[in-house]
Amino acid sequence: MGLYHLIYQSQALVPFATPELTALLDQSRAHNRDRHVTGLLLHSPDGRFVQILEGEEAEVRQLYYQRILSDPRHHQCQVLGEGSCAERSFADWSMGLLVAQAEDLFALLQSGTLNAPTSHGPWPIIRPELMELLLDFVETKAVH
Repeated sequence: MGLYHLIYQSQALVPFATPELTALLDQSRAHNRDRHVTGLLLHSPDGRFVQILEGEEAEVRQLYYQRILSDPRHHQCQVLGEGSCAERSFADWSMGLLVAQAEDLFALLQSGTLNAPTSHGPWPIIRPELMELLLDFVETKAVH
């Protein structure tokens, strides 16, 4: 299987202040490092998460569909896009974190940069324009 990425959003069921975000980030980094998964976690004060996962297809899909979906700390998980990719956008990050304002996440996700579903699967693929927006957005703000 080849390189794959998946982006999803969810809503927290419990508050995530700095200690909880730090614990989540530490847990994610340890888990992802062992599986060669990289990515970015965006969190807004209103409890929304947006996460991008990238790695081998089997690892990314197992992480999302087996582990993340069953995590009781959030709900309303929705895949925004997934598919093959030529290279990692977050190659140096076992998981980067950025706390973003809700309106910033909304603007990013409403930018119209997701393709419609195709015959390759039920989810839209992630268009390069969305990845570029995300990379620009986090360039100076993310904690590596």
